[in-house]
Amino acid sequence: MGRSIAVIFGGVSNENEISVITGTMACNVLKSGGDRVIPLYISQKGEMFTGDGLTVLENFKNGKYSAFSNAVVAKGGIYTLNKRGRPRKFVGIDVALNCCHGGSGEGGGVCGLFAMNGIPVASAGMFESAAFMDKYFTKLVLSSLGVKTVSYAYIRRPTDIKEAESLGFPVIVKPAKLGSSIGIQCAENFEELQSALDAAFFYDDGVIVEKYVENRREINCAAYMSGGKVITSECEEAFTSGDILSFDDKYSGGGKSVLPADIPEQTANEIKTLTSEVYKRLNMRGIVRFDYILSGSEIYISEINTVPGSLSYYLLSNGFKEFYPVLQAVIIQALEDFRLAAEKTILTTGILEELPSNGCKFCGK
Repeated sequence: MGRSIAVIFGGVSNENEISVITGTMACNVLKSGGDRVIPLYISQKGEMFTGDGLTVLENFKNGKYSAFSNAVVAKGGIYTLNKRGRPRKFVGIDVALNCCHGGSGEGGGVCGLFAMNGIPVASAGMFESAAFMDKYFTKLVLSSLGVKTVSYAYIRRPTDIKEAESLGFPVIVKPAKLGSSIGIQCAENFEELQSALDAAFFYDDGVIVEKYVENRREINCAAYMSGGKVITSECEEAFTSGDILSFDDKYSGGGKSVLPADIPEQTANEIKTLTSEVYKRLNMRGIVRFDYILSGSEIYISEINTVPGSLSYYLLSNGFKEFYPVLQAVIIQALEDFRLAAEKTILTTGILEELPSNGCKFCGK
């Protein structure tokens, strides 16, 4: 039996169900290679469940997952709980793989939880997870790197519409912290903009309004770190059924994609180089998908997905069998990073030993 790998999926997120598809896929790919897989499902209520049956999609229909054991993450592993909520069995974990889409799962919460409990994570770190979960922070980070993004306005209240209007129509309205194209609309005039803002604020407390780029093409490129080297995929072009890439385009058969994208070789190389450079400069880890907007020769980074749908296996391999070595590569990289970090010194100052008992009146008696 190989390593014990926790695969975390679900989450308090609108993308919970999509995450179940990604998580169960990852579980079964890892199991096919002989690894011991511990699925950890987080419900939309924030409850954690574990059990071998949670690698089967059927067990997520009609709330069947609730029949499995509750669980909590602890130092070095996971405890399953009995019906009274008390620890029943401890399972040691060698490494964790985050498959949560959206919410705090993708936004750094899962990474932080496992990091605090001394478990390596073969996914994006806390900083990039938190930053790129928010489209506004994504703009700020990329701007600091000199990377081109589409002109935008960041709106915190539905009534703050003038800045969005100043972009000129048409515009695209996006909830700042949601993925899977949930709540995204194109607005051609003031009335449509107001309606789109109202809808976006139904889901989120911040909204990005972007200038619509004419003759836009949606190009994706995935990357991961292996052996200290950034590996990039071929470029994919995603086609939309309307003005923007919708949820139905992604998950309900409304759209299609072409891999590799039918774009000039020089453009494809520029996109792959930019993907690699941003990944490397931010010292990223795990499988990350970069979404681009291409208009003529202009290349804009649109979004960065630190837990992409299906972990972008279709960009990085020719099928599940070939995807297993990719997962093993990010796992090995995570274990090596963890080993190197453990060699660093944590300073103990001794200041508490030297502090007199009456040295601080706020410290108690």
